[in-house]
Amino acid sequence: MNQERIKKKSFSKKVMGMKNWIGTKLKMNLGDCPDQQQGSVLESSCLGGIGRMPLDRNVQTFRVYVATWNVGGKSPRGSLNLDEILQVHDPSDIYVLGFQEIVPLNAGNVLVIEDTEPAVKWLTLINQSLNKPHNAAYRGLKASPAITSSLFFPKPSLKKISKVFRTESRRRLKACNCPSDLERKNSKDLCFRCQQPNINEDDISSEEEDDGSNGFEITEIAAASVGNQMKYGLIAIKQMVGIFVTVWIRRELVQHVSHLRISCISRGIMGCLGNKGCISVSMSFHQTSFCFICSHLASGEKEGDELRRNSDVIEILKNTQFPKRCRIPNSRIPTKILEHDRVIWLGDLNYRISLSYPQTIGLMDRNAWDALFDKDQLKIEREAGRVFKGWKEGKISFAPTYKFSYNSDAYAGENVKSKDKRRTPAWCDRILWHGNGIRQISYFRRESQFSDHRPVCSAFLVDVVVTETGTRRVPFGPNMKVGAEELLPPISR
Repeated sequence: MNQERIKKKSFSKKVMGMKNWIGTKLKMNLGDCPDQQQGSVLESSCLGGIGRMPLDRNVQTFRVYVATWNVGGKSPRGSLNLDEILQVHDPSDIYVLGFQEIVPLNAGNVLVIEDTEPAVKWLTLINQSLNKPHNAAYRGLKASPAITSSLFFPKPSLKKISKVFRTESRRRLKACNCPSDLERKNSKDLCFRCQQPNINEDDISSEEEDDGSNGFEITEIAAASVGNQMKYGLIAIKQMVGIFVTVWIRRELVQHVSHLRISCISRGIMGCLGNKGCISVSMSFHQTSFCFICSHLASGEKEGDELRRNSDVIEILKNTQFPKRCRIPNSRIPTKILEHDRVIWLGDLNYRISLSYPQTIGLMDRNAWDALFDKDQLKIEREAGRVFKGWKEGKISFAPTYKFSYNSDAYAGENVKSKDKRRTPAWCDRILWHGNGIRQISYFRRESQFSDHRPVCSAFLVDVVVTETGTRRVPFGPNMKVGAEELLPPISR
């Protein structure tokens, strides 16, 4: 009898200890979610009503390489080598590459139909540098006569050709990887990522559909043989008249990309045509949201033109809207640019230097970059709080990137006698960022005489929240059912 009483008392103590421990854990997990991320610990632990046990995070750092280049409406030749511009000798995990004026900004391209042939050529050159393919299938694709359009053959389809450089279908990249209500109800051990989610096909618009015959046929065998040897996979591609954006990621990391969405804003003629504006790419990488904006803003170096550029930025931030494609009703998937955890803005922002041509050249001759940068319009407008408030830009220690004579290292103004046609050198091409967990490690320009602009590049180290292996996530709610062995407090030794 005495032994039975001792056993009952011992069991009662264990039960009471377990109840107190459960109450503490429930308070921890059902508390208010923080509205603002702190440091590198991002994304609410209450995302979609899901709690996690234990509440630990694993933050990993990835390298992101960003490049912007206004190519002056010129189509690239096959001999153009992008290795130095893409810094392939020091590889990154993610490449974000933005171009402006890949086609001439004439009425035909702006008002009628955009020419995708130059985009196909740029895409091929990028892949050639990043993946260094040597297989026969790729060489056959590169040399195919169908890439060049003629009077009798239509232009190549950018959508079809981009499939060759993908390691995942666009449908999968656009998919939501959040756990569904059914999964949350039926699973006690639920990982954050659903590697093969059940997607409602009706909720995902397919941009992978063939758009008709176009004289450029790619067999499944050729596409597969290229993909099997690729180091980087193409995950996002979009053209809007002259603006062209591609995003590439290491092949082994593609599986962690989801919620891929693209938004375009036109700010050109009459404020509604695509000769100026931006393309924005939104995506989730592991548990961190990214947004990349490639823009071409209003041109002109007259006094007051900087205000039109400010207006472009304000309208882009205001009007860019990403579709909310998520299976969880109250999820925190961002729909606006500044809602993302990591934001990088690149492009030909067209801000000029508020000095005369002789004054600018005089400072450049003395390499007085700090004095020259003090007159940079973007710096002035940012410091006045009129644009890009809260954004960051690295120190500029390179010469102005615009405007050069073609096939020359001389600025265009040196060979122009007419003051009306002469352009004052300026840092038109810029890269800025917004959010915590981003550290810029380089900011520079590359030398290429191909265009009247020089390409500008930057490398970043970016913190990304990933799911730890073996981390358990359990549903919390009024009707939750949890195995008792999972809630027992740790045994003290």
